[in-house]
Amino acid sequence: MQEKNTHGTRSRARRSHRGDDSRPRSRRPHNAGRSSGRGGKRKQPTFDPSQFINKNPVTVTEEAYVPKHAFEDFKIDGRLKETLSNMGFTEPSPIQDQAIPEILARKDVVGLAETGTGKTAAFLIPLIELRKKNQKGVTLVLTPTRELAIQVDSELRKLAKNFRFFSTVCVGGVGIYGQIKQLRRRNHFIIGTPGRVKDLMDRGMIPAERIDSVVLDEADRMLDMGFIHDMRTILGELPPERHTLFFSATMDDKTKGLIHDFMKKPVVISVKKKEVTDSIEQDVVHYDTRHKYDTLLALLSKPEFSRVIIFGAMKHSVDRLGKELTLSGIKAESIHGNKNHNQRQQSLNRFKSGNARVLVATDVAARGIHVDNVSHVINYDLPGTFEDYVHRIGRTGRGDQRGKALTFVAQ
Repeated sequence: MQEKNTHGTRSRARRSHRGDDSRPRSRRPHNAGRSSGRGGKRKQPTFDPSQFINKNPVTVTEEAYVPKHAFEDFKIDGRLKETLSNMGFTEPSPIQDQAIPEILARKDVVGLAETGTGKTAAFLIPLIELRKKNQKGVTLVLTPTRELAIQVDSELRKLAKNFRFFSTVCVGGVGIYGQIKQLRRRNHFIIGTPGRVKDLMDRGMIPAERIDSVVLDEADRMLDMGFIHDMRTILGELPPERHTLFFSATMDDKTKGLIHDFMKKPVVISVKKKEVTDSIEQDVVHYDTRHKYDTLLALLSKPEFSRVIIFGAMKHSVDRLGKELTLSGIKAESIHGNKNHNQRQQSLNRFKSGNARVLVATDVAARGIHVDNVSHVINYDLPGTFEDYVHRIGRTGRGDQRGKALTFVAQ
């Protein structure tokens, strides 16, 4: 995006002599100090600030998991084993160790596992093997967000690079006709969000009768986002003799209802990690309402803030904050619902690659985003619920890594 005014040119010129963005210049935007997420009408949630303080995160005391299998033990193609080795897979994670043999046996599986546990590979590895043996069928993977659908497809392409498999990503935010064109060829995997998949099924472009396996990835998130009708419609269209896999971080009544109605004697595998809120160092940042933005800049000037996700409440304020940070000398990207699919993906890729060290996001836009080595999560605007807070800070401290979360609270 080009800056036409001379102010933007001077800003870039002044930054150029520093050579990096480690020392941002304080430049307060208009309306700085007021909550960027207010949007004029949004009622700010009220929380006890003590909920956001945990300066002594619990050290994980759970016993180290000892896998029952090595990847070499699984009855999968040697080419797939070689790919796993080249990708750095040394030993299965708990969900992989327990789920892969059951899926290879074509049993319905409910996997209760959080993000960061290796669950994507837990279902892709055995499904690649099963698809190799039966290339006439189609595997359907449903995800809550387009970003997660793209990530699943990317993982599939890496794992199945030695097989002649074709996949199509079916998500909203991009033109449907390009997806229709791809669906006219023979696909082995179709990965998408419930709304777009249902639309394409209604158009007769997804052959429901050929789908012999289906995965609902992050089923609880799909339910939270209001996709239950689409999910039930899609599952109801599929052949009854199919292989069904559910992966979810939680098990509520809606999830249990889907399992009861659409699965056959599923094997339930529960891999519960440490509580997110216990394992991440959390604190509040008190700010003067006149200097909220300056307070943020002071934090981002510290070298330990190496890869940061900042959450805002509203789409327009997230977009504005990302632009203001860039003008202040901090390479930032933003993702929100007003950006189309390609724009969001480009912003996410720049953040993942390190070309931007800050990603400013809304709650919905950030769902399903998995980025390694996030040093800090900053709640610039308060989350709407405590559950949203937990989802936000879960972007850091993934796997065995430690993370930090800061929440802005007005003085």
